[in-house]
Amino acid sequence: MRRAAAGALAFAAATIGGAALAQAPSEPVPIPRIDVIAPAPLPGLGIPLSIFPGNVQPFGRRDLDRSHEDDVSRFLGRNATGALLENAQGNPFQQDLLFRGFIASPVLGSPQGVSVFQDGVRINEPFGDVVNWDAIPMRAIAGIQLLPGSNPVFGLNTLGGAISLQTKRGDRYPGASAEVIGGSFGRRQVAAEAGGASRGLDAFVAVNLTDDDGWADHNPSRVRQVFAQVGYRDAETDASLSFTGADNRLAGSQTIPTEWLDAPRAAYTWPDENRNRLAFLNGTLLRRLAPETTLTVNLYARRTTTRNVSSNVNDDFDDAGEPQAFNDRTSIAQIAGGVAMQLALERDGIGGRHRVTLGASLDAGRVDFTQDSQPATFTAERGTVPLGEFAPETDARTRHRYVGVYATDTIELSDAWALTLAGRYNHARVEIADRSGNDPALDGTHGFVRFNPAVGVTWNPSKALTAWAAYNEGMRAPTAIELTCADPDAPCKLPNNFLADPPLAKVVSRTLEAGARGRLGPTSSWSAAVFATELRDDIQFVAASQGAINAGYFRNVGTTRRLGMELAGSTSFGALSLAARYAYVQATYRSSFTSSSPANTSAGDDGAIEVRSGDRIPGIPASVAKLLAEYAFDERSRVALSILGVSSRYARGDENNADSRGRIPGYVVAAIDLDVALATRLTLVGHVENLFDGRYASVGVLGTNFFTAPDRTFGPAQGFAPAGAQFRGPAAPIGGWIGLRYAFL
Repeated sequence: MRRAAAGALAFAAATIGGAALAQAPSEPVPIPRIDVIAPAPLPGLGIPLSIFPGNVQPFGRRDLDRSHEDDVSRFLGRNATGALLENAQGNPFQQDLLFRGFIASPVLGSPQGVSVFQDGVRINEPFGDVVNWDAIPMRAIAGIQLLPGSNPVFGLNTLGGAISLQTKRGDRYPGASAEVIGGSFGRRQVAAEAGGASRGLDAFVAVNLTDDDGWADHNPSRVRQVFAQVGYRDAETDASLSFTGADNRLAGSQTIPTEWLDAPRAAYTWPDENRNRLAFLNGTLLRRLAPETTLTVNLYARRTTTRNVSSNVNDDFDDAGEPQAFNDRTSIAQIAGGVAMQLALERDGIGGRHRVTLGASLDAGRVDFTQDSQPATFTAERGTVPLGEFAPETDARTRHRYVGVYATDTIELSDAWALTLAGRYNHARVEIADRSGNDPALDGTHGFVRFNPAVGVTWNPSKALTAWAAYNEGMRAPTAIELTCADPDAPCKLPNNFLADPPLAKVVSRTLEAGARGRLGPTSSWSAAVFATELRDDIQFVAASQGAINAGYFRNVGTTRRLGMELAGSTSFGALSLAARYAYVQATYRSSFTSSSPANTSAGDDGAIEVRSGDRIPGIPASVAKLLAEYAFDERSRVALSILGVSSRYARGDENNADSRGRIPGYVVAAIDLDVALATRLTLVGHVENLFDGRYASVGVLGTNFFTAPDRTFGPAQGFAPAGAQFRGPAAPIGGWIGLRYAFL
């Protein structure tokens, strides 16, 4: 670890060279709070926040610096109104982010509904639309914008919102610093960053090396991230080329039956390990063609490799020679690339001042998926012991091509009124081919086409008040993993075998939103919004197995709806800053259908449950409240407290809200951040999570517990029958970390 840290620092210094030393001031250049919102993925002219028709949440440098979170999802879960984390994997770097009842998750099979962009490139992976949060270098992020609703300009998967990440440039983040942190659960972390500029050229690099033994049994993490960017700016041109790399090994501990919560560190079965590797090259050229006209061109190439080994119960086990378990090994190699062009201009025209953005994009790539299975038996500690060799089960290749053409025009009709019109045409094509020669019926081509419109209006009666209303539509195309796992007569496991299955329809979202924001004096601000999002032909993973909680199939389940409101306010009294955020979401099914949930106590003899219109969608709590407080002793020393309160929710598998085990209880949890200036360039940093050592669960799912014998060993082998159970993902206990940060320049 020490050798790697030294290498990272040396690499940073060599990359920046003499530019930072010659040109950078001793203190970082102050970056003002973001008040210009990107109306489209690529950088351009932007529009003032005051005329954006939506409850957008911008986070700038000050927001990021005062939080010691080293993961984008954890930062948003702690700071953004309506955002919430749940951890079904048992690993802190593989959590699901919920926003307005939609999910951005690293887990295959999750119904993704939030798109994520890094410097204009959509980084939801082609296979399953997953978001690998562990591959995003938090220390390279300069700003985050969370844009709500089904904004069509941001393309596929933008059902409930879009997250836009902007990375650091050397001219705006000059100097160099390094940080060393250690503490609970054996965590050791070394991070460094450096930036500088000279004669229009700029460079920035950030490195993060983290090792964590894990708070539970068998869930260590190893995270390696690097980000490097070089650029050039003058009055007419802004060009940059960046590289993002990651090589991470993450182990999870799964959810456990509620009867086991007396031993929350226990692993249900193990091993379960993911290895994620990323190489992402992104180039952007912005050229000012006229004082109020810019052309942006983007090219990127991205390679992601995910290798997973997971232990699974054999739910067909009997005493006639069937193995107790299987080790499933999957490999997903994804290669993607794309080009995008965007023209942004401002002109006086019919009706008033027009801020126009026109764009087009092409994304293409391929995914090679293989899966092998190995028979195994369980040890007394529920670890698997191989009984044979891995045998191939699936060898498939998918190709994808996404074409999008979009336009948006914000018209300033007067000093008080602005009208926004937008739309995007999407064409998604997914090809699936069997490479094993054993399943030619798998071969097929699926196409999804739609034009999605949007309209919004803002009213600014004064500089201290903005009101808005908006309507927009979005689209999500079924992914290859969903298209090949859609047959109720042939359920699959996740990661799943590819099968020749019935087709699925695209998901279409419609969002209506209204709200207001404003200021009460120079130090106080507030916002309020109400929204309704309806999904047509929503896709859900339906459990279909007596035992495995990750076995089933995907299907269109008709219409679902999310109704909600968001309230936020902040103020400061000298050195004390306070902020409060509250979000309410009522997420319901609007169509009746029959599902399969054998572990649900209300299920019939065939394991079926009847879901009715009005039943709550599992996993989505109605209320999420946040209180943030910060006291600044001086410019470099401060203490910050955050408190999160979450209401109860139904477990997955309880879609009919009738399981007798009830809901997953709500919880309240707190965290503290501390910065203390020890010397001119030396700062003590501290962070405490779960301050009051609460025992709670962030996720729940219904399943069958096979470890019903004494000492929680494999029951069927000893004559003990499996039993239905509610599984929960227990949260980590109190943990504290302390470190030192040194600013070299």
